[in-house]
Amino acid sequence: MPRPSFLARPPASETPASAMVFAAMGAVPKLVVMLVFLALLALVAWPGSASAQSAASRIVTIRDAETEHLVRRLVQPLLRTAGVDPGLVRTTLIQNRAINAFVSTGNRLFIHTGLIQQSTGALELVGVLAHETGHIAGGHLARLPEEMRNAMLRSIGAMLLGGAAAAASGQSGALAAGMLGGQASAMGEFYAFTRSQEQAADQAGVNYLDRLGWSSRGLERLLERLLDQELLAVGRQDPYFRTHPLSRDRLDFIREHLARSRFAEAPFPADLEAAFAMVRAKLDGFIDSPLMTLRRYPESDTGAPARYARAIAQFRSGRIAPAVAMVDALIAEQPHNPWLHELKGQILFEGHRLADSLAPYATAARLAPEEGLIRLSHARVLMELGQPAQLRQALSELDAAMRTERESAFLWRQMAVAHGRLGEMPMADLALAEEAMLLGDALAARTLAARAEAALPPGPMRLRASDLRNAAQPENLPPRRR
Repeated sequence: MPRPSFLARPPASETPASAMVFAAMGAVPKLVVMLVFLALLALVAWPGSASAQSAASRIVTIRDAETEHLVRRLVQPLLRTAGVDPGLVRTTLIQNRAINAFVSTGNRLFIHTGLIQQSTGALELVGVLAHETGHIAGGHLARLPEEMRNAMLRSIGAMLLGGAAAAASGQSGALAAGMLGGQASAMGEFYAFTRSQEQAADQAGVNYLDRLGWSSRGLERLLERLLDQELLAVGRQDPYFRTHPLSRDRLDFIREHLARSRFAEAPFPADLEAAFAMVRAKLDGFIDSPLMTLRRYPESDTGAPARYARAIAQFRSGRIAPAVAMVDALIAEQPHNPWLHELKGQILFEGHRLADSLAPYATAARLAPEEGLIRLSHARVLMELGQPAQLRQALSELDAAMRTERESAFLWRQMAVAHGRLGEMPMADLALAEEAMLLGDALAARTLAARAEAALPPGPMRLRASDLRNAAQPENLPPRRR
């Protein structure tokens, strides 16, 4: 099977012995993948499944600006309607073909790519997001037993820290070390606890949808499909079925609501439906094999999503020129679509046409200036070109990306590289100290921050170095990080 094109190949010396997938850092690709191990985390390892019976479960999280942008457009109105500050909820995409979404402690929302890929339209995704918003607004996870909440936080923290380590180093080995904790004993209690709250989340969710003028029909369709799995063996059921206890009563409630809702047949906003179709096609193109993608989106389908998926399939098959031509045709129809320019830049970059990739990345950054992942990709190309003026521009792009990607260890590593190439070693040390803190290396953070503090002139950067040095002192760290 060919290597997925959205993964950059590491240097031979860094290639792990096991064929683990690692975070691609070479081109800051459109889908940045991190392989993460969780041992029987209550919200992820499903009872009766192979992963629940094994020592650890493989979790792959992805980053994609277009997909994350769509999710924000869908979930933020729901959160605001529920009285929840959208800025307090973090969303993580999990690459998994199964239908599922769930919330964890700390208001973190996890969405399986399979929920998007298997939804027949945006309303099914929206229905699930409305339900999960009901759990968040209802404070359901806050009522979990304290020991379960703490175990979940430790497991999720280890997962995210492991992902950051992989992203910074290109090594997947760092992931496994932090992931072998977790617990399975809380599973029964967790399900017993959540079963009584599903209807409350449904009631809240359909209320939010009505207040936005959106139909609950998608939630009905999804529940119908999932309830058809009741007779399947547990291991063949979608995780949503097992993490969100279903009953005919829940489906009946949704149907009764639709019978009296004046928005039951309300069409979903066309722009959001179109954006959803493009995201679903992109995920199909990047996650499924090129052969499967071309079968699902035959040449007879001339719609933009199908052509998008086929372009990605061509790219992943190493056919750079046809892929670029197909993306160019889409750009001619949608010149203000930043995601198309971003994809063109990626195809050219990974096709070893570095100079040609700069213009589409610059256009994408201009069209979507708030998208930190795009600004980071643009900076990466500028740094590879390497001229002093381009390094200065790369630093400007990294500063812009920091508004949304401040917790990205890779961003700080790139910042350090750019400053280093410009001979600005104190600033490079400061950036490396930031990276070390994110990766949990307090000793390195202290050393680097102290060195930066000693060399920097008085001002904000020196104060930041001092703050980092103090934060990395053993007495200021959680016990597990000292």
